[in-house]
Amino acid sequence: MAEDPQAAGEQRLAARHLLQHPLTVAEADPELFTLIRRHEEQLDRWFTQRLGYRLQVSADTARLSKIGWVSDRPLRTHSGRAFHHLEYVLLVLTLAATIAGPAVVSLRDLVDRVRSAAADGSIDLDDDATQRRAQVAVLKWMIDHGLAEELHHRIDDYKENAEADAVLRTRPDRIAMVPLGAVHGLTASTSAEEMLAAADRRASLRAWLRARLVEDPVLYRDDLDDDEWDELRRRRGEDARLLEEMFGLTLEARAEGVAAIDHDGRLSAIRFPASGTVGHAALLFIAALHDRGLDGWITDESATELLAELSHPHRSRWKGDLVARPDLLLGDIRELLVSLRLAEARSAPTPGVRLLPGAARFREVVERPAGAGEQMELL
Repeated sequence: MAEDPQAAGEQRLAARHLLQHPLTVAEADPELFTLIRRHEEQLDRWFTQRLGYRLQVSADTARLSKIGWVSDRPLRTHSGRAFHHLEYVLLVLTLAATIAGPAVVSLRDLVDRVRSAAADGSIDLDDDATQRRAQVAVLKWMIDHGLAEELHHRIDDYKENAEADAVLRTRPDRIAMVPLGAVHGLTASTSAEEMLAAADRRASLRAWLRARLVEDPVLYRDDLDDDEWDELRRRRGEDARLLEEMFGLTLEARAEGVAAIDHDGRLSAIRFPASGTVGHAALLFIAALHDRGLDGWITDESATELLAELSHPHRSRWKGDLVARPDLLLGDIRELLVSLRLAEARSAPTPGVRLLPGAARFREVVERPAGAGEQMELL
């Protein structure tokens, strides 16, 4: 039988989608899910052999378990904000309270189950507006990811009214797919360090290094020990071929590290360079630090003063609240650059930030239109 000329492109498209959306449900993107089902065998072989991941595909759900490297990228709410601690706690409790069913449950019963699970785990929950808002954020995350749906009334009412109710249909079969395989079998006495160690196991150094290349925006020399760095350099040509085949990524290697570049700029929701106040200000911030030779730590106070200076010519185009509060702008820039591994931040001895070597590739982008050129992607 002749080889399908479209197969390679379809497989890459499906692999890129799974990398971005490790939990993919058929109703959210029927065409992509059809491609995943069509190329399930090849995709499973790719992810298992090359990255050490595990792919599960059912009639309407695909789950890519990224085992071997624990990323520090946050979950995000329906509005795009990063989860805070209470929301993570409530997500775990809510998954535990719904994994065994029933499939249809009232909001009040679900809240009671969450409180019961919290009591079993010796977790104190405050029955206040903050907790209710966090619970709604968690349920919306589950709805967005196909783990639940609203049947009657709206869960939003619960944020302001503790007596509000709604009816939800959950998908216990999908919820069971959410935990990584590494955490199955762990007990309540398992420490956080033991859980992270179980998830960060390295069955294969080669697969672990490839996973880091596709999951981290930049893999620095200082991230690896000598043996790991030597292995990365020795297999760089092979890795470049495999990652280009799977995801269309190009490896860019320098003395300070290696980055996997997505020339299409579509492999992540977070792009850089980017338009908007924070994206433009971040580019100006990088260029200003380089131009002034500030390659080491700069205190938050000095960085805020620098941003106030940089903001002045752009007052009419940047968001007024960020121009008026350069300390808030610094916080947004720091979150963006740290997420992209272009900078690191510290809280002691003096709060500050410093650029990492990967930021150097963007110092010349300031004069080009925002969003132009190659993208540094957060996968």
